Amino acid sequence: MKTFVENGITHLDLHGVRHHEVNDMVLDFVLRNQDLIPLVIICGNSVKMISLTKSCLDFNAIKYQDIRYGLIRVEKI
Repeated sequence: MKTFVENGITHLDLHGVRHHEVNDMVLDFVLRNQDLIPLVIICGNSVKMISLTKSCLDFNAIKYQDIRYGLIRVEKI
């Protein structure tokens, strides 16, 4: 899992992650770092990666916002 902190916000970078790994990786990242919310998930330009990430967050009732194309900010669990 590629994580880093920038400007005090913890990020997950999904570049290079296989589609079948996204759900587990996103959920694990959010749950492990829920005390650090807001969090940022970098999906990149892949429509499929963005869709998979949003589906995971929606399924688990995690509130998020699109801050830019390919960037999702987790705001509340």
